[in-house]
Amino acid sequence: MNTPSHRHALLEALGERLGERGLLRDPAAMARYTADWADDRLGEPLAVARPASTAEVAETVRLCREHGVAMTPQGGHSGLVAGALPAADGGELVISLERLDRVRDLDPVNFTMTVDAGCILESVKQAALEHDCDFPLSLGAQGSCQIGGNIATNAGGLNVLRHGMMRQLVLGLEVVLPDGRVWNGLTALHKDNRGLDLKQLFLGSEGTLGIVTGAVLRLSPRHIQSRTALLGLPSVAAVIDLYGHARRDCSDLLSAFELIPRRCLELAMEATPELADPLDTAYPWYVLMEVAASGPLDLDAMLEQLLERGMERGLVLDGALASSDTQAQRLWQFRESMLEGQRRRGEHLRTDISVPISAIPAFVERAGEAVMAESPNCEIIAYGHVGDGNLHFNILPPPDMAEADKRDHLHELEERLFAVLDEFGGSLSAEHGIGRTKRAAYLARLSPVERELVEGIKALFDPDGLMNPGRILPPR
Repeated sequence: MNTPSHRHALLEALGERLGERGLLRDPAAMARYTADWADDRLGEPLAVARPASTAEVAETVRLCREHGVAMTPQGGHSGLVAGALPAADGGELVISLERLDRVRDLDPVNFTMTVDAGCILESVKQAALEHDCDFPLSLGAQGSCQIGGNIATNAGGLNVLRHGMMRQLVLGLEVVLPDGRVWNGLTALHKDNRGLDLKQLFLGSEGTLGIVTGAVLRLSPRHIQSRTALLGLPSVAAVIDLYGHARRDCSDLLSAFELIPRRCLELAMEATPELADPLDTAYPWYVLMEVAASGPLDLDAMLEQLLERGMERGLVLDGALASSDTQAQRLWQFRESMLEGQRRRGEHLRTDISVPISAIPAFVERAGEAVMAESPNCEIIAYGHVGDGNLHFNILPPPDMAEADKRDHLHELEERLFAVLDEFGGSLSAEHGIGRTKRAAYLARLSPVERELVEGIKALFDPDGLMNPGRILPPR
């Protein structure tokens, strides 16, 4: 199937079912659905379906299966592995969840919220705060990313060390399966040990097993106070040493602990000129950390004691403690702006890897040596979430390299980097997912047993291979 006549019949049926607002066919109207945050583009879709309810998503999927047309579920366009971009052949129907944006229920006693998959993360967080609760997932893209995409990629972000990945924040799901049936698993139970936990199959599946349309999220008590500090340190080893002390001295109140090299602060100040150097002296490495509490604890004394001990041990060389929310936001602005600073440098290698926390210093040194041996004039920018071992070991190509040569060169450096990662037993995807861009590297590292299981699950849920084909696994 998926002949021109089948595609035409599908679009006619979708037009009748979804209406003018629900189906976009004009190339100009579809343009924003063809790019992600990094402005990567592959091609144009057959059309863009914009269903406004779970029933409309189910009908859209059923019609696609009937006519043999592949589907690309899409959220807030903030992905980085080409997992939600339409294929270059123009034969995939993009199914955007942006009109499914209702908060269905919020229970502040049960600490749960039931939402549509198209809800923007920032809106979900704000709705929780209005009920004296907190949804702790924190991402740089939270003003645009959607809950369904967070679930499909098992999003992580800044607060994983305290609250866990998206897997730990979801209690129940509603999913449209590849044949158009709806699985209603919207349970709000905090403990439910009835057999297999089916929702976990969809978390991190990147839309290859079905389309998430709703979720029950686990909330936390709202933090009534938090403290933020930016610290200067001499080495990555000192950062990891300090992290060990912080985990013990701050108990479970440590919510963020970010590793940032000096170069990232410089990129942030280039991207946001109103940012001023936060410390009087430049240091090779920095830590941006936060402690937060929902009760009347003395966070100032806790943080000051940690820093005093860190200085006595020679781990902390200098630091700035935010004395207001405005100052804290200014310090976090460095973490946000450094990403924009990298993007302005043009094409570069973006990685999303993880190693055991204790191995971070050795990995950064070993990987740096391997990359520089291959490309002495490149620039390494390694930063990340220390508390879960997640590093973004990014590489800017040599500044004098021809644009036409950059992509192949960066791919060679990625292979060299992943070879070192294998030595440390690391993961080539800590939070961004596999999508298309990491598929070959991912498959090369699967054991025969793992591949058989993954392919078997895909075949069980999607025997026709129409649901986000070519992501994670090759198209069938």
